[in-house]
Amino acid sequence: MFVPNPVNALEILQQPAGWSVGTPSLIALVGDEPFLAGHMLALLRDQLCPDEADRAWAWREFSGDDTLDPRDVFDEAATVPLFAGATRAAVVRSAEGFVTAARETLEKLAGSPRGAAGGRGLVILVLKSLPTNTRLAKAAAQHGLVVDVSIPPRTNLAAWVRQWSQSRHGIQLAAATAQRLLERLGSNLGQIDQALARLAAATNPAAKKSVIQPEAIDDFAGSPLERTAWGMIDAAATGDAREAIAQLAALLAAGENPIGISAQTASVLRRLSTAARLLALPAAGGRPAGVEQALREAGVAAWPKALAQARESLGQLGPRRARQLPTALLELDLSLKSDASRGLRARLALERLFCKMGRQAAAPRRI
Repeated sequence: MFVPNPVNALEILQQPAGWSVGTPSLIALVGDEPFLAGHMLALLRDQLCPDEADRAWAWREFSGDDTLDPRDVFDEAATVPLFAGATRAAVVRSAEGFVTAARETLEKLAGSPRGAAGGRGLVILVLKSLPTNTRLAKAAAQHGLVVDVSIPPRTNLAAWVRQWSQSRHGIQLAAATAQRLLERLGSNLGQIDQALARLAAATNPAAKKSVIQPEAIDDFAGSPLERTAWGMIDAAATGDAREAIAQLAALLAAGENPIGISAQTASVLRRLSTAARLLALPAAGGRPAGVEQALREAGVAAWPKALAQARESLGQLGPRRARQLPTALLELDLSLKSDASRGLRARLALERLFCKMGRQAAAPRRI
């Protein structure tokens, strides 16, 4: 995804009151995160049409997936209001096809400033990419406004989640709580926002000034099926193969994809394997000072319950089995993508992995 000299939506949404849209004639929201695109559109609408009574006529949205006449979009933006101060805005979602059909007109529009009195409107494009080698991209970068609505690499997303939870939902998260959310839901900001909303609604108003600990997340992060999946993985990692297989059956009966289950399982098990490999290093070769440090370096969330559970899993697996997990995961992945891609064979492939991780009986004592 290419964005020419963009501002980033994550930064704008952290301090929306201090940001101003300015007077461009063309705005491009470029990226693959629909949560950020939606909130940027809401912020733009609030700034351009602060009076809700004006939005019915001043804010018009089009879908690029429909058969769209570009003249309708440009006419909507160019119409001058008679008695209102709101700026007219024509929004085109999924705008890739629209850009192809109206590129020349958009290039001219991007290079011309909006009227000083706000009487002339603007066009807002929502698209996945804007290649930098086009004249439109250069004009948008120089005279318009380009906002990156994707998550940049190396972003401290946990810090952003903590700030968002406080500013939008009125709750304070511990650093480990934000990490737990990301561990459970990945970087899906929409699901994270929904989990925060449910958590805020369930939090006693008198307790909202308190810092919310990671244990509170498990009841709110994800759907019941997602929570079942994490329960399955926790059971497998601690060696309870019977419980893991029972929860696997529930997930498959609900229509979950075996490959998706495998990927979610692998994300946890690879951390355990990494910790085991770190602990196997020589003292002079960077070996961590202890198990907890190894788990943290491997990416396990830094809160007591997560570290204790990971430590238990690592202990019951033992060093050799933990280091062999990547091989077992590779075999599972290859199997699911070939002969065991569906049905009973897929289930058996996953069950086989859980059985390999099961608790082993202690060796009998010699008399």
